Amino acid sequence: MFLDLHREEGQGLAEYALILSIIAILAVTALIFISGNLDKLLSMIGKGL
Repeated sequence: MFLDLHREEGQGLAEYALILSIIAILAVTALIFISGNLDKLLSMIGKGL
């Protein structure tokens, strides 16, 4: 009975899900930051033409 309490079958899947969610949050944050700077850069290029 004691051995049944220490099953780790779902632990690996939960860790992968946590890592993927952190990567997704960082990717969205980076895209939001880059999109603001990219908009300014494209505006400057457009005005220069």
